[in-house]
Amino acid sequence: GGAARQGEAAALPRMKRRDFSLEQLREFDGARNPRILLAVNGKVFDVTKGSKFYGPEGPYGIFAGRDASRGLATFCLDKDALRDEYDDLSDLNAVQMESVREWEMQFKEKYDYVGRLLKPGEEPSEYTDEEDTKDHTKQE
Repeated sequence: GGAARQGEAAALPRMKRRDFSLEQLREFDGARNPRILLAVNGKVFDVTKGSKFYGPEGPYGIFAGRDASRGLATFCLDKDALRDEYDDLSDLNAVQMESVREWEMQFKEKYDYVGRLLKPGEEPSEYTDEEDTKDHTKQE
């Protein structure tokens, strides 16, 4: 099943830029949907091509469809690192926040940025196709 799922994931078209609530993000967990998204520091990344890490059987599968910021900041890979409501990370210390920013940079280099994680009550942005392509000029 894993190889077939990876083939299916590789065939997915580039995702159009959009913003996500936590509930919308949860659909992209690699189980309900072949596409895998996760959020780091308020930014949502398409990590589908890293499905062996972030897929349902992967070592970081717990973060699929979730805000991974706290877990990455605290090196915690269990359910304690996940919040069911928006997490502003305000209780993290400076070292942990720096860690979140470093993870964000790594995800930016490796994966497609697909939008923002919305705070409760925040309105999604309208993205134009031009904005969508402009940001993805560095192809792999």
